[in-house]
Amino acid sequence: MNILVTGATRGIGRVIAEQLKSCGNIYATGRNEELLKTLEPDGYIVSDLNDDITELKQYITEKEIDVLVNNAGEYIYSNIEKASASDISKIYKVNLTSPTELISVAVPYMKKQKWGRIINIGSISGVMGEANASVYSASKAGLIGLTKALALELAEYNITVNTINPGWVDTDLGNTSIEESEFSKEEIIECIPQRRFVEPIEIANLTKYLISDDAKGITGQGINLCAGLSVGI
Repeated sequence: MNILVTGATRGIGRVIAEQLKSCGNIYATGRNEELLKTLEPDGYIVSDLNDDITELKQYITEKEIDVLVNNAGEYIYSNIEKASASDISKIYKVNLTSPTELISVAVPYMKKQKWGRIINIGSISGVMGEANASVYSASKAGLIGLTKALALELAEYNITVNTINPGWVDTDLGNTSIEESEFSKEEIIECIPQRRFVEPIEIANLTKYLISDDAKGITGQGINLCAGLSVGI
């Protein structure tokens, strides 16, 4: 397997990249070159999904990527009337438009060898909606729709497409999101049925399973890994 993980410098993406090293060649991308180096991947490319991603797309073709993990994401907490045009554009580009473009250049090689795995890291906010994060929720809901359609389009080529929808995750981004919200961590935990945040390793292990042959019949799914948050309180 030739695996590319976006947003691999920290948080969920870094843990995914570390866990998938045993599965094949790991290629990583992110904005911080020093952090990419410390991951010690088989290769890396510095790239910001909000900028021109032409070089990243060429890299995917050159490395014959057949496992694409679209993990990189952006989040803003803001009511809709205060969301700037640049914020809206950035959220959609990083969370939906760029992942779609990366898939489009990875698929030809996957089709050629009649095997591939595409894992999108979505969010429970794309399943349920999140007040004051409507742009973020919409971008992640778009990933779920993309996943369903592509699963149908690519099924005959033995390519699976799935989305993992984490709830609150114990990462720097998750904790920053709390700081930007009007709720404390304790108040948020009280709303989670399991009374805990999801650990990045749980998402990494699910990703590892979904790219395995044991999961070849799972495609087009949005899997909620949210400590019960999507079920109710």
